[in-house]
Amino acid sequence: MSGWNADTAAGPSGAGAVTVVEGSSFCISSPGGDIHPELTQGAFYHDTRILSGWQLAVDGQPLEPLTAQVMEPYRAVFVGRARRPDGHADSPLVVERERLVGAGLREDLTIRNYSRSSAECSIQLRVEADFADLFDVKGGVPIPRTSLGRRVQGDELVLETERHGSHRGIAVHGRGAQVATDGLSFRAVIPPRGTWHTSLIVTPLVERDRPAEPFVHTLDPSKLNAARRYQAWERYVPELHLSNTEIEQTLRRSSEDLGSLRMFDQDHPGRVVVAAGAPWFMALFGRDSLIASWMSLSIDPSLARGTLQTLAELQGRQVNPDTEEEPGRILHEVRLGVTAGLALGNGTAYYGTADATPLFVILLAELDRWGLERQVRDQLLSHADRALDWIRDYGDRDGDGFVEYQRATAHGLINQGWKDSWDGINFADGTLAQAPIALCEVQAYVYGAYIGRAMLAITDGDRALAAEWGRRAAALKERFNEQFWLPDKGYYAIALDKDKRPVDACASNMGHCLWTGIVDEDKAPLVAERLMSPEMFTGWGIRTLASDMGAYNPVSYHNGSVWPHDSTLVAAGLMRYGFVEKSLRLVTGLFEAAGHFDGRLPELFCGFDKSEYSPPVPYPTSCSPQAWAAASPLHLLRIMLRMDPCFPTGELWLSPVIPPGFGSFEASNVLLGSSRLALSADGNEFNIEGLDPALVLHRSMRPQLTELLAALGAEPEARKIPAEGR
Repeated sequence: MSGWNADTAAGPSGAGAVTVVEGSSFCISSPGGDIHPELTQGAFYHDTRILSGWQLAVDGQPLEPLTAQVMEPYRAVFVGRARRPDGHADSPLVVERERLVGAGLREDLTIRNYSRSSAECSIQLRVEADFADLFDVKGGVPIPRTSLGRRVQGDELVLETERHGSHRGIAVHGRGAQVATDGLSFRAVIPPRGTWHTSLIVTPLVERDRPAEPFVHTLDPSKLNAARRYQAWERYVPELHLSNTEIEQTLRRSSEDLGSLRMFDQDHPGRVVVAAGAPWFMALFGRDSLIASWMSLSIDPSLARGTLQTLAELQGRQVNPDTEEEPGRILHEVRLGVTAGLALGNGTAYYGTADATPLFVILLAELDRWGLERQVRDQLLSHADRALDWIRDYGDRDGDGFVEYQRATAHGLINQGWKDSWDGINFADGTLAQAPIALCEVQAYVYGAYIGRAMLAITDGDRALAAEWGRRAAALKERFNEQFWLPDKGYYAIALDKDKRPVDACASNMGHCLWTGIVDEDKAPLVAERLMSPEMFTGWGIRTLASDMGAYNPVSYHNGSVWPHDSTLVAAGLMRYGFVEKSLRLVTGLFEAAGHFDGRLPELFCGFDKSEYSPPVPYPTSCSPQAWAAASPLHLLRIMLRMDPCFPTGELWLSPVIPPGFGSFEASNVLLGSSRLALSADGNEFNIEGLDPALVLHRSMRPQLTELLAALGAEPEARKIPAEGR
């Protein structure tokens, strides 16, 4: 995952940086609560840094930080000590800063006097705003100088600028403050053992307009919309209990992080999507949001529904080379910053991705099997068909049956799969592949989309249409296994290049091919062995690139690091083809890695072997929390449960294979269709209560979807569609 044509690097945020987030707004600060302009810190709103400096001083001296705690995703508390002007170490004044982020920022400031004498002090707050684009800040690049207006307007400090014809600004207010053009100040007399309190509010101005619901001084933080939504999330999602408390902590943390990454549509109050990751990717990403919501179906199907509905509304309608929009194409990302709009041809969406479009169809079909409301499903079905038309009319650029990508302009992404860094696709000797490029996993996603559309046709009772899509899937599978398989190496090429040469690097991408079932059964054991070889499996997860490849670098973004979501899809693919022991080894390694990251899997970590370095080595600029990393442990649990519902056929398959070290598992309030389930499992044994009577329970692993299609009379030919594995 990378942002709009941005390098994957990020400038330093400083040691112990603290992040709070609400929707697409977030704030990064030092552990003491201050924001320093020379670092990649700041408060961000609409992809613009509205605060680049926010520095508190008591009697002219900065605070001595004591502790910082993120209480909820949108709220943090910083505690510091005022420094004594006489130089003595102990000070009786303790300063608490409670920060809330949302439509701007609110900071409640409390000073406690622990002495037996009254204390008089001055408080100064210096305020800076450069209104820089988010990606300029992220990359640590020099911020373009623009004329900044600073004025006192009534009891507010207003900072504003014009950039590329757009107005951005903030209004800063403090209760009881003296306002000057450089900041706010206060005089306080604090009684013995007493307190002094005020609050500060930063309100963003977009084209001189204030948000519909800005912060106010008097509202109790527990009454904020963010607080109510987060409390509702905790009541809505399943309650999980495991006898292994470390794994339970990881699963709870994952659920909490997904709750913190949700974004709400003001025009559709009941619709929610998941942002890609904090802090730099608090936006809707096609690929990331689709995969993350697919992985989190077991705790909240509404994320998948909202993601599909939102992406459907933004689906491509015209050919626009500047944004790479094409009819039927699903977008790569949405951005709101001023300079992003310029780069995107004065738009807010960029469509340069090859994989989001087939993933849209895959997710709709999966959600249908989980009991999607018929009305919503029918509304989305036409968008799925438009996505399939894009695959045929635009995705397959040369008519060879494979989907390729090549950026339309010099400012587009060079690589348009999930490994979208500039050097992410290379040959075994390290040479970069040249576009147009057909990625192996994109063909696997297209195969999954074809099978998914066949299953959607079964829901409609249209067996002829299901058979047609089954035939397309079978033909693609045959072509794929002929042209991507490297018989002398025993694995699949990561891609075909512009000359249709197999790009022969050994990469994790082929694990996604196991996930969708495009791999021939006779080739699956070799793929499984290679994925779990010492060159690929670190003990924690699967390297993105094998250690014996020319471009391997364990501290790179895509050429040897470990991405938890990538490894999770590999684990799902291994389980799909019946490699239970290998899948569980990988599942166990990922949960062990999460334990070393305090229960939170990051976006990625370095690809060093477990025998070399333990614990796993963090990647310096990894997002955390990040959506598909947060969703990964939840899907790992589903992999172990081998839980697969299929409402169109009225069946549920459940066959746990939980390793002994994981202990027993209990979940209540699990939403499946319109029912809430209680589920418990220990090893291979399980119990389920509250199951919809319309579903028949099978205590076995689900047959492959091609087998279900054949059993339902949608077999495309006299012979059976090639099996997807066991």
